[in-house]
Amino acid sequence: MPHQRFPKIEILSLLPHEIRFVLSETDASIANAIRRIMIAEVPTLAIDLVEFADNSTVLDDEYIAHRMGLLPIRYQPQDSLRGEDCSSAFLPHRECVCYERCPRCSVEFELDVSFDEASLTRAGGGDLPLTVASRDLRSLNDNVMPAHFLSVEEQDESQSHDSGISIVKIGPGQRLKLRAFARRGIAKEHAKWSPVAVVTYRYWPIITINDHACETLTYDQKLALIECCPDRILEIDESSGKLIASVNAWEDAMFVDDLKDKQCSMKERPEDDDFVTVEHSRDKFIFHVEGTGTMDAEEILTSSLKVLREKLNGLSQEVENLKNM
Repeated sequence: MPHQRFPKIEILSLLPHEIRFVLSETDASIANAIRRIMIAEVPTLAIDLVEFADNSTVLDDEYIAHRMGLLPIRYQPQDSLRGEDCSSAFLPHRECVCYERCPRCSVEFELDVSFDEASLTRAGGGDLPLTVASRDLRSLNDNVMPAHFLSVEEQDESQSHDSGISIVKIGPGQRLKLRAFARRGIAKEHAKWSPVAVVTYRYWPIITINDHACETLTYDQKLALIECCPDRILEIDESSGKLIASVNAWEDAMFVDDLKDKQCSMKERPEDDDFVTVEHSRDKFIFHVEGTGTMDAEEILTSSLKVLREKLNGLSQEVENLKNM
């Protein structure tokens, strides 16, 4: 019988747009499955259809439609719907029974910006180009809005001079009027539905210091071992003078090849034990996830686990069906 595992998650840091956590008591197959689901299979909303009524800007329709598709669209339910996510609020477009589109499978946006007298004040006066941005999109669903900024801090810093994500700049006599429709999808179909900008994981490092071997090193040699490693995972204990792992060594230990080469040159014999060994844990991983603004980082993690559970339940059901045939 294979060894039964009970995976655990420990949150290291949590921000609305970023999460770092440790996944332990599992193996690389599960870690990679969670990573790939976060990238490609978490359902989100993205603009999938744009209908132009007037476009006299310097960019053609296709270019602007492409930019519109890359705007992060955020689903934020009202208090009465708190806890509901995008996958439960909307059906995939191909599964809906409507003829073209309906509120159950799509969200409509309107945009109408022209460079007129009122626009001159917004642009700062004169004949400066006017930036059409994500704030100019008007959603017909109160629960769905473009994510103008990545975080509240970025919004506060840019509030006085920024209107969100730029779409196009227009000048005197130019106008952009369109309707856009956001639909639910996953990044396996198109990258615009991916909720993440970065998802990485790496093995938890296991740093072992051979105190007996290190006693043969001089103080200068110990300093050389510390400085040769760009991650600075080692330091000298002030009271004992021994080499020890730094406080954040588990987080910084990535580039250790120089450390291995340096200590090999310090050995009297090639077969002598290493002074410091850095190995990778096979059942513990450090994750770093950054969102695009479509969903909070915590929501991305929980949604990916939900998708994984549904996949495993589906596999279990298929196995049962085969047994009963």
